Amino acid sequence: MSDARKPRLAETLRGIIDAGLQTVQTRLELLAVEIQEEKLRLTALTLNVVLCGLLLGFGLVFLLIFLTVLFWEEHRLLALGLATLACLGGGVFAATNAARELRRGSRLFAASLAELARDRHAVQRRERED
Repeated sequence: MSDARKPRLAETLRGIIDAGLQTVQTRLELLAVEIQEEKLRLTALTLNVVLCGLLLGFGLVFLLIFLTVLFWEEHRLLALGLATLACLGGGVFAATNAARELRRGSRLFAASLAELARDRHAVQRRERED
């Protein structure tokens, strides 16, 4: 009778270990997917930010040159002063947005952490039922 229990116990332990390893493997695969998604998102974001900054910067420079030439005879100091204020205001606005985005942080591994929390909750619930 003791010999019959050992194989069942060993099989049960193997099953538990196998299930645990499968869970760990699934979580690691999910982490790898999340890292890849975050890398793609950051690459696209960086490209768009750089392109946006360059194009808007060139557009602003040409607009300021146009306005300076347009008002050169009557109000050249006013045109240059307003152009300076516009550039400084835009820079402060961009810096504020960047600081807010930096404080907000990334949601990297949020799905994995939620899955692990669900797994822990399910295990705790099973322990209470037993």
